[in-house]
Amino acid sequence: MWGGAQLPGAQARVFALPHCLVLRTTMPKKVKPAGAGKEEGPVPCKQVKVEPAGGPSPLNLDSPSGLFESLISPIKTETFFKEFWEQKPLLIQRDDPVLATYYQSLFRLSDLKSLCSRGMYYGRDVNVCRCVNGKKKVLNKDGKVHFLQLRKDFDQKRATIQFHQPQRFKDELWRIQEKLECYFGSLVGSNVYITPAGSQGLPPHYDDVEVFILQLEGEKHWRLYHPTVPLAREYSLEAEDRIGRPAHEFTLKPGDLLYFPRGTIHQADTPSGLAHSTHVTISTYQSSSWGDFLLDTISGLVFDTAKADVELRAGIPRQLLLVETTAVATRKLSGFLRMLADRLEGTKELLSADMKKDFAMNRLPPYYLGDGAELSTPGGQLPGLDSTVRLQFRDHVVLTVGPDQDPSDETREKMVYVYHSLKNRRETHMMGNEETESHGLRFPLSHVDALKQIWNSSAISVKDLKLTTDEEKQSLVLSLWTECLIQVV
Repeated sequence: MWGGAQLPGAQARVFALPHCLVLRTTMPKKVKPAGAGKEEGPVPCKQVKVEPAGGPSPLNLDSPSGLFESLISPIKTETFFKEFWEQKPLLIQRDDPVLATYYQSLFRLSDLKSLCSRGMYYGRDVNVCRCVNGKKKVLNKDGKVHFLQLRKDFDQKRATIQFHQPQRFKDELWRIQEKLECYFGSLVGSNVYITPAGSQGLPPHYDDVEVFILQLEGEKHWRLYHPTVPLAREYSLEAEDRIGRPAHEFTLKPGDLLYFPRGTIHQADTPSGLAHSTHVTISTYQSSSWGDFLLDTISGLVFDTAKADVELRAGIPRQLLLVETTAVATRKLSGFLRMLADRLEGTKELLSADMKKDFAMNRLPPYYLGDGAELSTPGGQLPGLDSTVRLQFRDHVVLTVGPDQDPSDETREKMVYVYHSLKNRRETHMMGNEETESHGLRFPLSHVDALKQIWNSSAISVKDLKLTTDEEKQSLVLSLWTECLIQVV
């Protein structure tokens, strides 16, 4: 079914395929951002607004929502989440020289020489591989990556170079992914794939993440297949004889964007007779399902309920762990689950055990220029009882209630935790095996209302905070100010 729509600054020709929508757009040479979006909270006074070295970005980087809207333009955000997100692929093919040039600046084959000089290692930073007879052949060497050897494998062995998490080194990808992490409230990683002409790097497979493909250099031929495991929770290879014929087949060019849900089986190759292809996969929503959230919150709910209900504190039958689960035990657990569901209905505070903390610990720090001193050293006026304050870096701070994590405290009373990413290290982002630490503050549960006042207000007087004494009010705002989380207005 064919349809057309007039868009500001662009003409879009829209047509639908089964389980997929393709957009081919022709844009003028000067691209107007798709929409300004709404700012997620006040802009802190020390946040530096910057432009990429090549000039203003054709994407709208003023806010997380503005970025995403411009990234998928001309599709509207509401349409995307209603019709495509976790459901079916979306292909947007563009004829836009400005956007194509911008995409090419995000990562080029020529960038590898300078990156290798900074100390890259096989396995950790770079994989060299090729798809041979439907199987992945890894061609990694040992130790440090040398550019001349890398280029030799690329040219002579027709190997694909996979560069892990380039946002650690490429500022504009950091800028984009930091905004997307704010938008999704989930970690956003990326990998760059550089494949020579007439070659394929990976066999057919599916991933456990939502994937956005940005074509940067050259052309890439894609084949997508119907999922065998919709919304898959793990990565898996799929044999060619099992997946059947492609549901969709197309070629991406610089400036094009492709989205597909986790579980979508795919493979891609660079056509013969053309230059090499470079694309970046930007991925999110790994382990962010309702099932994951249930596992994260159920332990806190059980902990609270057991404190109030003696039946949950009663011991299990003798030798239950030595035999198969009995029907009596199953009925007992079913009853407990129904009781927990009833209790959940009236719960105001869900106790997040790990997800909020892990997100704050492992995400990118706010994008900035310079040494980042403005994120680690408090500035401006010291807050006092007569001050009015507001939250800074709202998108980079999470507030949660949980049991006291102090191992010396046997009572395990509830505490309020404020986690933030201001001091996170960009160099370790999404690198799994790298050590990370959490940054934040811990307060008594009696402070939760005052903290929510600060979180939910554009600005608030310290005197108006819902705490018993002036000393508590001053101590609270001073702690937040020291962490660079609030400023005096």
